[in-house]
Amino acid sequence: MSKKIFRSICLIVLAVLLSASAIIMMVLYTYFTGIQKESLTTQVNLAAAGVQNEGTAYFTDLNSGGTRFTWIDSDGTVLYDSDNSASGMQNHADREEFKEAEQNGTGDSERLSETMSAQTYYHALKMSDGTVLRGSFAQNTIFTLVLGMIQPFLIIILAGAGAAAFIASRLSKRIVKPLNELDLDHPLKNQTYDELSPLLVRIDRQHNKIEKQMQELKKRQIEFETITSQMSEGLILLNEKTEILSINDAAKQLFQIDSTCIGQSFLNADRSADMQHLVQEASKGNPCEITMEKNGRVYQMDSNPIHGNDKITGICILAFDITEKQLAEQNRQEFSANVSHELKTPLHAIMGNAELFANGMVKPEDTIDFGLRIQNEAKRLVQLIEDIINLSQLDEGKNLSDDTVELDEVVKQEVNALTDKASEAGIHVTLETEPVSVKGSERLYREIIFNLMDNAIRYNRKDGTIHVEVSALDTEAVLKVSDTGIGIPEEAQSRVFERFYRVDKSHSKETGGTGLGLSIVKHAVQDMHGSISLHSIFQKGTEIEIRFPIA
Repeated sequence: MSKKIFRSICLIVLAVLLSASAIIMMVLYTYFTGIQKESLTTQVNLAAAGVQNEGTAYFTDLNSGGTRFTWIDSDGTVLYDSDNSASGMQNHADREEFKEAEQNGTGDSERLSETMSAQTYYHALKMSDGTVLRGSFAQNTIFTLVLGMIQPFLIIILAGAGAAAFIASRLSKRIVKPLNELDLDHPLKNQTYDELSPLLVRIDRQHNKIEKQMQELKKRQIEFETITSQMSEGLILLNEKTEILSINDAAKQLFQIDSTCIGQSFLNADRSADMQHLVQEASKGNPCEITMEKNGRVYQMDSNPIHGNDKITGICILAFDITEKQLAEQNRQEFSANVSHELKTPLHAIMGNAELFANGMVKPEDTIDFGLRIQNEAKRLVQLIEDIINLSQLDEGKNLSDDTVELDEVVKQEVNALTDKASEAGIHVTLETEPVSVKGSERLYREIIFNLMDNAIRYNRKDGTIHVEVSALDTEAVLKVSDTGIGIPEEAQSRVFERFYRVDKSHSKETGGTGLGLSIVKHAVQDMHGSISLHSIFQKGTEIEIRFPIA
C-alpha cells in the first residue's frame, strides 16, 4: 500500500510540474509576443512620420533595436529595406500585410520560416503619399524555446521529482504507519482514522466469532485426543494422499514411531505388503480387514474409507490386539480336546470292569478288587468334573465376592483338614502363621490352599515334609507352601500351570491327579489380584509363593 501511495504522489507531482511548466511557458510566450507586437506598431508609426519628413535619410544611423523596416511603393516595389538592398528584392504586392494596409490603412501578418525554427511578425502602415511602411521582427517558436531551455527545465523537473519522492516517501509512511500498527487482536482499542471505524468494528465481530470457533475446535480436539489416547486399540487417520493426520499412543507404540510422523506418508511407518494392501483397498473405497503378527503379538487391522463431498477424503485404520482372543480360542480348543481325552480314560476303565462283571468273568475272590477299581475311577471322574466346573466358574468370574477373609484362619482349617491324609502318606506337616486379612472369596482361598497342599502330599516322598507359612510383608499377605517331594524339572516349570499338564503322568494317575490343580490355583490368584511364583529343584522339592493385597 505504501508503494502505491508513493507512486501516486510522485506521478501527481510530476504531472503538476509538467502541466504548470507548460502553462507558464505558454502564458509568458503569449505575453511577451503581445508586448513585442505593440512595440512594433509604435515603432512603425514613429518611423512613418520620420520617412514622410526626411525620406530615406531618416533611416541613416537609425538604431532599430532589431526591427526590420521595409518601404514599399504603392505598386509593391521595394523602395528601401534596412536589411537588404532594395534593388535585389522581389515585388511585395502579394504580401498579406501589404494588401491589408492598402485596403484598411494598416495590416498585420505572421509567417514561419522554412525550418520552423523562427516566426516573423509583420505590421504595415499606409502613409499619406500612398506608399506603405512595413516593420517586422523575428522570434523563436515555442518549440525552439523549449529546446533551448531543456537543460534548466530538466534540472527543475529532477529537483521537483526528488522533492516529490522525498515528500511522498515521508507522507506514505505517515499514512501507512497507523495501519501497520493496528492491534487486530483488540480492533476497537485502536486510535486511527475515522474512516476505518466500520472496518474495525466488523473485524472485531469476525475476531470474536473466529475465537469462539477456535475454542470449540480446540475443545473438540482435546476431547478427541483424550479419548483416543486412552484407547487400547491403535487409531490412525490418513488424508487422501495417505499422509498421517492423527495417530494415538497405542498406534505409535505398535508401529514404533513418534509424533514427528504426522504429515508424512504412512508407508514410511510400515512398508509391509499387508499394510500397503490395506491402505490401497481403502483408497479405492473398499473396507478391508487383515490379521498380522507384529512385535510378537497378533493384530486385526481394519481400514475404512472416509467419504466427503461424494469423494474419498481420508482413511481410518484401527488396530485390535487379538492375541489373547486367539490364545483363548486355542486354549478352548485344546481344553475341549484334553477334557474329552481325560474323561474317556476313567470311563473306559469303569466300562471295562463293569463289562467283566456283566459277563460273569470276575471270580468271587476278585469282586472286591474290581469294585475298588470302579470306585477309584469313579472318584477320579468326579474329581475331574469338579475341577473342570471350578475352572469354568473361574473363567466366567462366577461366585466371586469382596469379603474380608482372615487368611491365617482359613489356612489353619485347610491344613488341619488334610493333616490326616498327609499322615497316612507318611508326611510331616508344619504350620507357621501370623494374623493377616485379605479381600476376596473365602471359597477361592480354600481352593488355593487345598490344591497346593494336595499337590504337596501327592508328589512328596515317604517321610517327607510340608511347611506352610502365612506372613504379612508391607502391603502384601504372603502364603508359602514348600515340600521335599520329587520336584519339577527346570524345562517343565514354565508349563506346570497349564491345564492337564503333568510332569509325571504315570505318577499323577496313580495318585488320582487330574492335572488341573495348579491351573485352578493360578486362575484363582489372578482373580484376586495376586501374584504367584515357583521355585523347584528336581528330586529335592518345590516351593510356591503367593502374594495377595492386604485388606
